[in-house]
Amino acid sequence: MAIGDTNNSAAQSDDGGDDGNVAVRRTWLGVGRVWGGAWRAALNVVLPPLCLGCQARLLDHDALCSECWRRVDFIRPPLCDRLGLPMPYDTGGIMISAAAAAHPPPFERARAVARYDGLMRDLIHDFKFRDTHDARRLFGRWLCQAAPELVASADIIIPVPLARSRLLARRFNQAQILATEVARMSGKTLLPLALRRTRATAHQIGLTRRERERNVAGAFAVHPNAIGRVAGKSVLLIDDVMTTGATVSAATKALKKAAAARVDVLTLALVTEPHA
Repeated sequence: MAIGDTNNSAAQSDDGGDDGNVAVRRTWLGVGRVWGGAWRAALNVVLPPLCLGCQARLLDHDALCSECWRRVDFIRPPLCDRLGLPMPYDTGGIMISAAAAAHPPPFERARAVARYDGLMRDLIHDFKFRDTHDARRLFGRWLCQAAPELVASADIIIPVPLARSRLLARRFNQAQILATEVARMSGKTLLPLALRRTRATAHQIGLTRRERERNVAGAFAVHPNAIGRVAGKSVLLIDDVMTTGATVSAATKALKKAAAARVDVLTLALVTEPHA
């Protein structure tokens, strides 16, 4: 047999081997799907999927029933391009609210999933103060769906940090959990410790806009080790609730001081008038 013939035979044998390997892989993938489905079915018997709002039985985990879904006041277009506030009508172009015109924010755009009332307020309270994190995957999906253009344009994702004393008392940073979910679902780079609090601040509840701004002024800084990773990048800043925007504005200023190219803000909820 000629050398060329020997090589052809070997090639045919290799091709057959590749086909065999593909068949084996497909078989194991099929087995994996079957066992995965069986495992999920068994898990649903032990831990049945329940509505995160009212605990009614559902078909899927990490979801709300139709009744609870209607109790969330989702924020939908038309929106103010800068603050994400609901606008009364659509002009067909970029719209700026009176609030954004009167007090232009240092960040480029802000978006939120829903108004901070009703069931959304209850879910966030459970998440922050009752150490109930069952809704984290649902929150992550909502955040990604609320502002796909902000997520897509981000180079890095950074959560608003808690003061050290508050972090020790609570044992977790809710903004970091949300940022982790968004990064996991989007494949974006998460820098959880890039931004830090330089001093403790008083609680913002009950403070006016100006009092809030003074309270958090200069309270953030980019960690020296992260400056090189922030400079020139498009940052998506994540927090749970935006009221006047004082906290995310102070955090944005710190990021831009570290030469961030732009900063967008994404939160679960926005405190606004019911018919703003």
